[in-house]
Amino acid sequence: MIIDAHGHVHDPASRHVADLTEAGVDRAVLFGTRPHPERATDLAGLRRELGALDAALSGERTDGYAAAYRELDAALAAYPGMFVGFGSVRLDLPADEVAAAVDHDVVRRGLRGVGELTPPPGRADLVEPVLRAAADHGALPVVVHGSAPTTADDLHTLATPSRRYPGVPLIVSQLGGAHWLTAVELVRDTPGLYLELSTAPLILAVRLAVREVPDRTLFGSDAPYGDPVLARTAVERVTRPGALRDRVLGGTAAELLGL
Repeated sequence: MIIDAHGHVHDPASRHVADLTEAGVDRAVLFGTRPHPERATDLAGLRRELGALDAALSGERTDGYAAAYRELDAALAAYPGMFVGFGSVRLDLPADEVAAAVDHDVVRRGLRGVGELTPPPGRADLVEPVLRAAADHGALPVVVHGSAPTTADDLHTLATPSRRYPGVPLIVSQLGGAHWLTAVELVRDTPGLYLELSTAPLILAVRLAVREVPDRTLFGSDAPYGDPVLARTAVERVTRPGALRDRVLGGTAAELLGL
């Protein structure tokens, strides 16, 4: 089974499904989103959507969750055989409210994990209450944004609560962005951490990650920011046909998702 471990709701969702089908993907993890860069038809429109993305990643905007939930629910209902839903939660809430949100917005909605979480730069510590709640609900997998504005210090910070909740899979997305060397080292040395490989800055980063942590690297595209065909090609470029490639392209994700 080929599983894209990182994708965002598209408008329309059929465009995403077409790209996944072209890539030979069987299932895809789907996150809600507030920005929609795929809607842009010109540079000005793309700047607006990326501005919304920057505001969300920096913690400047905490609105838009209700609309994102509705879009996610609609995509999951339209393509239940393709998408595996994850639900995000606000990180600027007290720990007890974070726990309630994981229960209400993830578990009770039948979603399979938490994410993609986007703590502001320098505040990766805000993820710990989510890990605690995920542990209370059978070790739900948790996905955290790994590229900019996430810092190298943030990646180190994530490793600390991961060691306190080693049974909860904590997935660092985008291979840690510019800090991919740090991300690979931390995942290698922290059993509860995983690496998702989308939008990697260099093909040698993908090669190194697969070599160092073959059982905890996940194929992902981060569509619409990345492309499923290109992302799968990158994994196949650095692996040979066989058990390792199968694990990276879907085997490990299937285990984490109970598929």
